[in-house]
Amino acid sequence: MSSVSTSTAGLLLAAGEGRRFGRPKALVELRGEAFVTRAVRTLADGGCEPVVVVLGARADDVRALLPGTVTTVYASDWAEGMGASLRAGLEAVSALHPIPQAALVHLVDLPGVDSGVIARVRAHAGPDAVVRASFDGRPGHPVLFGRRWWTEIAATARGDRGARDWLASRSDVRLVECGDLGSGTDVDTPADLNP
Repeated sequence: MSSVSTSTAGLLLAAGEGRRFGRPKALVELRGEAFVTRAVRTLADGGCEPVVVVLGARADDVRALLPGTVTTVYASDWAEGMGASLRAGLEAVSALHPIPQAALVHLVDLPGVDSGVIARVRAHAGPDAVVRASFDGRPGHPVLFGRRWWTEIAATARGDRGARDWLASRSDVRLVECGDLGSGTDVDTPADLNP
C-alpha cells in the first residue's frame, strides 16, 4: 500500500469514441478482457493508487466494466479530444484526499504496456517529476507528472495533443527505457489487434 508521501495516482484516459476503430476502444476486447479493464488492472498492479478513469463516449457501458475501487470522472467535452480528457482527469486527481504526489497518465489503447512498465515509470515519482516511458528510444506512454505541474499542463492541454506541446517545451523530461518490457504501440484499427 502506498504512503501519502509516495502516492501515485493512475490516470486512465478512456473517453474517446474510437472513430478509426469503429467503436470506443475502452470496450474493445483482447483475449476476453476489455481494454479498459485490462488498463485499470495494469495500473493497479504497477502500484498506482488510486486509479481514476476518465469517461466520455458510451460512459455508462464503460463504467459497467470497472471495479468498484476505481474513481470515475466524466469529461463532458470529451469529443474535443485527449486534451479535454486530460484536463478532467487532472482536475479529479487534484480533488483527491490526500492529493497524490504524482499522476501516471496511461491511455486505454495500449494493451502492450504491462504492469512492469507502469512500475518502472512510477519508481521515479515525485512532486516535481516529469517522466516518460520510451520504447527503443522512442518516447511514448505512460507519462508521469508530479503534482507541481498539473495546473500548468491542464491550462495547455487542447485538442488531440493532450500534453504533447507542454512536454515538447521542456528540457527536463526523464525518459525511462521500457522496450525490454513491451512495445508501447497503440491500437488504432481492428487490424492492429492481429499484427
